[in-house]
Amino acid sequence: MTTYNADAIVALEGLEPVRKRPGMYIGGVGSTGLHHLIWEIVDNSVDEAMNGHASEITVTLHQDGHTITVADNGRGIPVDKHAKTKKSALEMVLTILHAGGKFEGQNYKTAGGLHGVGASVVNALSKELTAVVRRDGSQFKMSFQRGLPTSKLQKLKGRVRGSGTSITFSPDPTIFPKTEFDSSIIRARLETASFLHRGVKVTYIDEVAKTKETFLHEQGIVDYLAKVLKERKARPIHDTPFTHSVDDDVRLEVALQWTESTDEHLRSYVNGIPTGSGGTHENGFRSGLNKAVRNYIDTHNLTPRGVKITHEDIREGIVAIVSIFISDPQFQGQTKDRLNNPEVQATVETAVRSEIEQWMNSNRSVADAIVARIIAAARARAASRAASEAVSRKGGSKRTLLPGKLSDCVSAGKMESELFIVEGDSAGGSAKQGRDRNFQAILPLRGKVLNTESATLKKIVDNKEIQDVVASLGCGIGPKMDIAGLRYGRIILLADADSDGHHITTLLLTFFYRHMPQLISDGRLFIAVPPLYRIDIGKETYWAKDDAHRSEILEEHANERSRPEITRFKGLGEMMPKVLWETTLNPATRQLLRVEVDDQLETDRVISDLMGRDASARFRFIMERAADAEVDV
Repeated sequence: MTTYNADAIVALEGLEPVRKRPGMYIGGVGSTGLHHLIWEIVDNSVDEAMNGHASEITVTLHQDGHTITVADNGRGIPVDKHAKTKKSALEMVLTILHAGGKFEGQNYKTAGGLHGVGASVVNALSKELTAVVRRDGSQFKMSFQRGLPTSKLQKLKGRVRGSGTSITFSPDPTIFPKTEFDSSIIRARLETASFLHRGVKVTYIDEVAKTKETFLHEQGIVDYLAKVLKERKARPIHDTPFTHSVDDDVRLEVALQWTESTDEHLRSYVNGIPTGSGGTHENGFRSGLNKAVRNYIDTHNLTPRGVKITHEDIREGIVAIVSIFISDPQFQGQTKDRLNNPEVQATVETAVRSEIEQWMNSNRSVADAIVARIIAAARARAASRAASEAVSRKGGSKRTLLPGKLSDCVSAGKMESELFIVEGDSAGGSAKQGRDRNFQAILPLRGKVLNTESATLKKIVDNKEIQDVVASLGCGIGPKMDIAGLRYGRIILLADADSDGHHITTLLLTFFYRHMPQLISDGRLFIAVPPLYRIDIGKETYWAKDDAHRSEILEEHANERSRPEITRFKGLGEMMPKVLWETTLNPATRQLLRVEVDDQLETDRVISDLMGRDASARFRFIMERAADAEVDV
C-alpha cells in the first residue's frame, strides 16, 4: 500500500505540464491539435502585422511533410537579457509559460495571443525547434529539443538588412500519433488570414507539392464574402453587399448578403482567430441585425396582417463575415474557440443596428426585396408549424399509423421533442424506462440496419426497420420529404459504445445522408455518447466513453489510495434505466454530437467508398489507414 503524504504531490515545472497534458493547451493530439501548433506561431506573426509592424508572412511546409517554418518581417523577438531571469527574452518566450509582450497592452494594441503560452507550448511539443531573429542589423539563432535549449543564443556573423522572426519546428512523434501536416488545411487557414488582414501579404510554400501561392486581398472581408458565396453556390437576392468598418475602441468589420438559401451561415473572427463556437460578438451581431430589420419593417409598416416575423425569418439566407479586433479578448480556453467578453455584445449590437438600419433606409429597393424575402420565410415557417401540428394531432388520434414499438412522447410535433433511435429491444426497454416521457420518444431497432448505399430504392422502402423510422418521423423520404411534417425537434442515434454500435450508427447516418439530408442541413440529427466503462474509485464514480477516456481517468487518479473498480458495459441493455438517464438521456449531463457536413464532396466520396458496392475502394481505404488504431470498419 502506498502512503499518501507530501511526497505523493507532484509539481510539474517548466514546460513539463504541457507535455504531460497537451490537450489542455492545444485541444488534443489529433489532427486539430497538430495543426494548432502552426496557428499559434502564425498568430504571433499576424499580431505583428495587426499592429503595423509587419507586412509579410511566409509559411513553408518542408519536403519531409512534418517540418514547418513561419517567418515574418516584424520587429523580431527581443534578444536582450531580462533583468530578473538573466535569460534572453527569446529564451523566455520559448521556454516559460505566460511569458510574452502582450500583457501590459503597450506593445500590442490588439493581439490574438494574449495568454503568453503559444510559442512555449509549440516548443514543448516539438521534437526540434529553431528560432532565428533579425534585429538591429544582426541575426541571432537559438535551438531547442522538446522545450529545452540545445544551444545558447548565438549571434551569427555578418550584417543583415531588415528585421523579423523565423520559427522552424517539427512536432514530437512521442506526443502526436501522426506528425504529417495536411497542406490543404494550412492553405485554407492562411488564405482566410489574408482576407481578415487586408493588405498583409501571406505566402505559402509547399515543398512537398512544389507549389508557392501568395495571398493578398486589399478588399479584405468583402473579397472573403464573395468567395464564401461562390463556394456555397448561394445566390444573393441583392447585388451589393452590406459592409461596415469602424476602427474605434473595438475595430469592427462586417460584410453580409441575404441569399436564396434556407439556412444562416455566419463566420466570425476575433483578432484574426476563427471563433467556431461564437461568443458575445456573434450574439451582438445577431441582436443588432434583428433590431435593425425590425425597426425598418415597423417604420415603413411592412408587416402583413396575420404574419409573425421571428428572428429565424430575418436571418434565413444570411451569409455574413464578422471580424473584430479588441485589446483584451477573453477566450474560452487556449484554443480560443469562443469569445466571452461581455462588453463586446453591446458595442457590436449598437454599431450593427444603426449601420444596417441606415443602409436599408438609404437603399429602399434593396431593403424592400430583403423584407419580401423575410416575409416569405415567415409564411413558410408558419405553414411548417401548422403542418407539424396537424401531423401531431393525426398521430395522436390514429396511433395505428405509427410503429407499434414506438414509445411516443407527450410533446410530439413540438421543437423540444426528441426521438431516440435505439439499438435493440433490450436497450430500448432501458431507454423507455429511463427517459422523460414528456419530451423523449424511443424507437428500438432490431439488429443491424439495411446498408442503403448499396440497396435499391424498392428494397429500402420495403425494409421494416426503415419503414418504422420513416413512419415515426412523419416527414416522408427522398424527393417527397417535407421537413414541415417532422414530428420531433431532435433525432438522436443511440447505439452501444463498441464497434457494432459504431457500425449501426454509420448505417443510419448513411441512410439519413442519402435519403433525408435536410435533417442534417437543418441541424436536427445527433449522435448520443453513452459510456463504455463505469469506474468506481472510492466513493466517486466516473464514466468513460472509450478505452482512451478510461486510461485518462485512471491516470488522473493513479495516486489515490482506493483501487479502481472497472465495469465494462456489454451493451446499453445492461444499464439500469436510472444510469442510462444520468449518463446519456438527461439534457443537463449528457453529451450529444451534432451531425454536420463541412465538405459535401469529401463526405460523399467517403460514404461511397466505405458503404458502396465497390469492395476495392473499401479495401484501399482500410489498407491506407491500417496503421491508424482509431479506424474501425
